[in-house]
Amino acid sequence: MKIDPAILRALSLDAAQTTIKSHGGSGFSSTAKISTTLKDRTEKHFFMKTGRGKDAEIMFKGEHASLNAIHNSVPSLCPASFAEGTLEDGSGAFLVTDFLDKSGSSGAGEEGSGMSLAAKLAKLHTTPAPIPEGFGKSIFGFPEPTCCGDTEQPNDYTESWADFYANNRLLAILKKSERTNGKDASLRTLVEKTATETVPRLIGDDHLNNGEGITPVVVHGDLWSGNKGRGRIGGQGAIEEVVFDPSACYAHSEYELGIMQMFGGFGGSFMKEYHSNCQKTEPVDEYEDRVRLYELYHHLNHHA
Repeated sequence: MKIDPAILRALSLDAAQTTIKSHGGSGFSSTAKISTTLKDRTEKHFFMKTGRGKDAEIMFKGEHASLNAIHNSVPSLCPASFAEGTLEDGSGAFLVTDFLDKSGSSGAGEEGSGMSLAAKLAKLHTTPAPIPEGFGKSIFGFPEPTCCGDTEQPNDYTESWADFYANNRLLAILKKSERTNGKDASLRTLVEKTATETVPRLIGDDHLNNGEGITPVVVHGDLWSGNKGRGRIGGQGAIEEVVFDPSACYAHSEYELGIMQMFGGFGGSFMKEYHSNCQKTEPVDEYEDRVRLYELYHHLNHHA
């Protein structure tokens, strides 16, 4: 394989010291491992995705921002992303991240974060989201559209979490479903009723935490069992429990749990440890109803 000049420039790599070969696989892109020798003679490895068309550009731009939003909050939770852009040969777009070495086991004396995946996720979900440029406080949304599977998600900023979830998730996926499958009057009625009645009742700003509302946090956004694993971030250090392929936004922490519960892979002991570090939102007796409400979006997306 030949490495595109746009990638060499983005990473400031010497072509004579850099090789690339196919590695792994993805449903939406081609994947490869980039290996290079740096000026200090150390070896560095990167993971690259490439894809065709405008959809790939949007997907990679959102994933780049998502990885770095998570990495900046909890560095040991996911690979960092270094670059995204368009290929010089005109064939599409690219994304380059830390290489995640999933082979082998930790050696003697190797010290990592010492944190479990549940503890890392709880830390992510108890760290206030950064304040976006132009705003005076943390707010719901994200700097870029993101993709959950192949669904492009609008992430327009809003001060109301209920409004964000109703408009940018439920009603947005309804519109996609209608474009894909045609209009279904009964489905539209049910989703609109959920957005206008159930959403404000369960996750309204004046309802959660005894009317004090919730603080936006970074969520992975597509955290099912296939998007977690173990490996050395950057191929160095100790093996860590990590996540990848995120579709992040600044959201209610419990939004993350909708897809986690939907596909399994996170058992009772995981959730017990997680909730010992990240408390359930008040009213606690409506917790399961809120998780099912968030799960609804992923069910709709799965069939859109």
